[in-house]
Amino acid sequence: MSIASKSRQPISVKQVLTVLLTCACLVSCDAGPEPIRVGILHSFSGTLASSEKAVAEASMLAVEELNAAGGLIGRPLEIVVADGQSDPKVFATEAKRLIDDEGVAVIFGCWTSASRKEVRPVVESNDILLFYPVQYEGLESSLTIVYTGSTPNQQILPAVDWAVEQFGSRLFVIGSDYVFPRAAAAVLADHLAAVGGEIIGEAFVPLGSMEADDLVDAMLEARPDVVVNLINGDTNTAFFSSLEERGASASKLPILSFSIAEEEARSIGTGLLAGHYAAWSYFQSIPSDANAAFVAAYRDRYGSDRVTDDPIEAGYFGVRLWAQTVESIGTVETASVRARVRGLEFSAPGGPILVDPQNLHTWKTCRIGRFLENGQVEIVWVSERPIAPRPYPASRKKSDWERLLNELRDRWGGGWSAAVQ
Repeated sequence: MSIASKSRQPISVKQVLTVLLTCACLVSCDAGPEPIRVGILHSFSGTLASSEKAVAEASMLAVEELNAAGGLIGRPLEIVVADGQSDPKVFATEAKRLIDDEGVAVIFGCWTSASRKEVRPVVESNDILLFYPVQYEGLESSLTIVYTGSTPNQQILPAVDWAVEQFGSRLFVIGSDYVFPRAAAAVLADHLAAVGGEIIGEAFVPLGSMEADDLVDAMLEARPDVVVNLINGDTNTAFFSSLEERGASASKLPILSFSIAEEEARSIGTGLLAGHYAAWSYFQSIPSDANAAFVAAYRDRYGSDRVTDDPIEAGYFGVRLWAQTVESIGTVETASVRARVRGLEFSAPGGPILVDPQNLHTWKTCRIGRFLENGQVEIVWVSERPIAPRPYPASRKKSDWERLLNELRDRWGGGWSAAVQ
């Protein structure tokens, strides 16, 4: 059959309806305001998915709430989700895709510092803001990253000071073998040298490793007063299981964790964590009306058995913080948002925060909590006021900290972590 005769075939009802629906869609789209595209970049697969999925969900909840209230500056928000696959290189590729192909105005995401450091040059070269929701090692400041998590002087150092006072000055540090634990351990070592504490041993394992017995054996042999846990991801399950097998209870050897919160407790096993400690800015158990409303909204959206935690709260209020900024200036243009967000105060579920005008980090309260049998946290210590962020500790020159980072990167062949298992 020729093309000419083919074109004279009768059009089916299905084809007519398809054309009509397409036209209706085009008319509807033309009639409404153009949506603001928002990138959500987290791991939905791999070793870090157990932590990151919930943070992504919190950011999506905030977007949904904004849309339910009429959108932002008269425009709806459209979520574009990207899976970093627990791989820093994939994070960078997906960040570029979100910007180049999807046309997002802002990105909310990343968990590990390894992923953030791979994404940083992408957002900087395109001048797109990244709101980063997780505590980290510091030693960084960028004009295109708003750091809504804590720096060491807001989380690790106050908590270790408390632990030394409570349990003793001999510490053992364990962590995943990538930039956050390694650099944070160096920051901690400097601090302890100044206040009379001591790191008596260190042990690091690759991200994703499920072999923790050797690490636990080395730790128990050293007989520390307290263990500083900088492990990320599902390696924590192997670590706490190995502890239980050896009868090392919290009463005998307290573990103070900096990357385990209520969400991780669900996957690790609440019984394994009971009696151990964690330090964050936010816990679900904070007694306030604002926090109760946030917890209720999160559970209404994702299930009554779900929990909130610090990165989840930061993933949520990061979107709200950005939206408040955009609404106040009437544009999503990066330079304008960056200028307005400096010094901005915001009421987060966990309490007031302030975006530091000098470094785009947030002033945050430090809280220490003890895990209960049900996976919730009993808050045992709170800083008197929100703590100013100091990304670069005064114990070394900025150039010395940057040299440390370069040495770590050289060790890992130009990346920001040891090989993932």
